[in-house]
Formats: sequence, C-alpha cells, structure tokens
Amino acid sequence: MLTFSQKREMDSLPDNIDDYVFVKPGDTLTISFNEFALLPKHKFNSKDDIRYYLWFTRKVQKAYPFAKLASERLDTLNARLDKIKSKRQKRKYTKIVQNYIEGEFTDQIKKMTTTEGRILIKLIHRQTGETAFENIRGLRSGWKAFWYNTTANLFKLSLKTEYHPESVNEDYLIEDVLQRSFQAGNLKPQKSKLNFDFPMIVLEKKGVINVEEYKKMFAKMRKKGKVRKKKN
Repeated sequence: MLTFSQKREMDSLPDNIDDYVFVKPGDTLTISFNEFALLPKHKFNSKDDIRYYLWFTRKVQKAYPFAKLASERLDTLNARLDKIKSKRQKRKYTKIVQNYIEGEFTDQIKKMTTTEGRILIKLIHRQTGETAFENIRGLRSGWKAFWYNTTANLFKLSLKTEYHPESVNEDYLIEDVLQRSFQAGNLKPQKSKLNFDFPMIVLEKKGVINVEEYKKMFAKMRKKGKVRKKKN
C-alpha cells in the first residue's frame, strides 16, 4: 500500500528518464526480486496467547544480535588462524580476540533473563553450526570459564543445547520470530549454518502458535510471587 508521500512522489514527473525502463508492445519485461518466504498469518487460540508471543518476540530480538556477533567474531578468528603459521602467534591472536569478545559480551549477557540466555545458547548453534560447548572446547581455559560463568552457571543451562526448529516447539517459535523480524527489517539477517528447510516446517505448522510452556512457566513464577498478576 502506498503512503501519501509515496503517491505524491510517483505522480511527479521524473527528472532523469535514464532511470526508467520503457516497454513497447511485444517486449518481455523481467523483474528480479530478492529471495523471500511467504509466511502464513499466525493462528492463536486466544488474545492472551498473543501477549505471550509478543513477550517471546522481545526475548529473541534481544538475544539474536549477540549470537550473530559471536558467529562473526569466530569466523574472523578461524579465517585469521588459517593464515598464521606460528603456534605462538596463533595463541597470541586467539587470546586477543577472546579478550575482545569477552569485553563485548560479559555485561550484556549478565543482564539477560534465563529465557534470553537459553535462546542465546540455541542461536549460537544456529549461527555457528556448533553448540556453545563445541565452540569453547578447543579454546583456552579462561575462555571456557567466561562462558560457564556468564551463561551455564548464571542461568543453570546446558551449553550443549542444540537448535531444532523442525522438532522443538520453542526453536520453531524462535525461527518464526527471526524470519518475520528479518522481513520487517527489525533484525539484520545472517544465514544459519544449520541445514533445515523452514518453509517446509511452516507448511506443516500451518501458522499455529503454541505458547503453553510459557503460560506454565509464568504460572509457577506467580505462585512463587516472582510475577505480579495483571489486573483487568
């Protein structure tokens, strides 16, 4: 749909006709579009479910940039290490990059909730092709301590957690949020290093959104007095 400003711009005469393509009868016009997926309209059981989905969307959008950044930094590290012959220089460069990443991540990760931390660990698998545990296994002990102190121990989560949008409901919701955020321009896309066919997964799900696990989670938190029940 055109906005008023867009319509006014189209109604005005062009200053430079070289930017336009003229088609004569009998000509064939080919227009190329960037690849995109048509996502079905969401199917919610209630308005309350929409609130939970929007809450979850904020969690994914907060965690994703860190997973994207981790992937970029690790790709840079690995590409650089392939060009360094000396083991001593490799260790030195690895330490520099790890210290840099720790400086970027530490404060932000410690401010995350358990749900955001869990999403982050899953997205690291999505963006790097390896679990957080596999990413740190071959690196120095200080790097391992950083990840365990800021994620595993902090959130009581497993760094071996994988990402499976085709079979795990939470992972499907994460991917749904990502794809819609990419299309809306809310997040900058970065291709997953995992092999899954999300359009086919979407066809199977038919737009159904299941947020029951989060309802149960909030119910337990309310019972413990950690969440205030919203008044009507």
